[in-house]
Amino acid sequence: MILCLETATPSCSVALVHNGEVLACEEDPKGQNHSEKITLFIDSVMKKAGISYNQLDAVAVSMGPGSYTGLRIGVSTAKGICYAVSKPLIAVETLEAMAYGGKLVISSKVEKSSLNGNIMLVPAIDARRMEVYAAIFDENVNKIKDTEAVIIDESSFADLKNNHHLYLFGDGADKCAELFANDDKITVIKDFYCSARYMNTIAQQKLNNKDFVDVAYFEPFYLKDFVPGTPTVKGLH
Repeated sequence: MILCLETATPSCSVALVHNGEVLACEEDPKGQNHSEKITLFIDSVMKKAGISYNQLDAVAVSMGPGSYTGLRIGVSTAKGICYAVSKPLIAVETLEAMAYGGKLVISSKVEKSSLNGNIMLVPAIDARRMEVYAAIFDENVNKIKDTEAVIIDESSFADLKNNHHLYLFGDGADKCAELFANDDKITVIKDFYCSARYMNTIAQQKLNNKDFVDVAYFEPFYLKDFVPGTPTVKGLH
């Protein structure tokens, strides 16, 4: 029994999963209101499933990259639950979980015969302007290229397009839709958002392998240093 928390992007999502099945899920894909929603969502999924906190086997949290504030809220909430009920903490790479979700969406849209070795999954998180946090996976969600911050232009992914069809998804992909509109080797899946339900497979594998992180010392994976904006309130300079 794993409680999964996803707060790396504007989406705030909580899911309770058990042996590969999502028992309950609450999410707001466009909220940017994680601090207001996350504890309400946790309470809701626990009540829907009729589960007490002591019945949990672990808490899983999306570890980034993504929003600095969102990640801090998710990780601090996960740690608080782990401390309160003495449960282990599982860290799940945000882009890897997205890749599992993207595969589900693509499988429902594309004929299976066209998936055999021919596609690459490219989950992408918006990092402002034309920069995204992205990683590349094959159709079995094996990582082909590690997570990195990249600036997207017309020549992006040129080396992969020779032998594969690329599927881009996530809020970082949405802003690239027009750029690749006429590229027959790249498909942008619009309006795909991070969901705690996509953490299911990875979290279960890590629980089985007892692959936990240290509750006291674990920190999110920001990829880039946080740079605060210039205060606009008078006197805060």
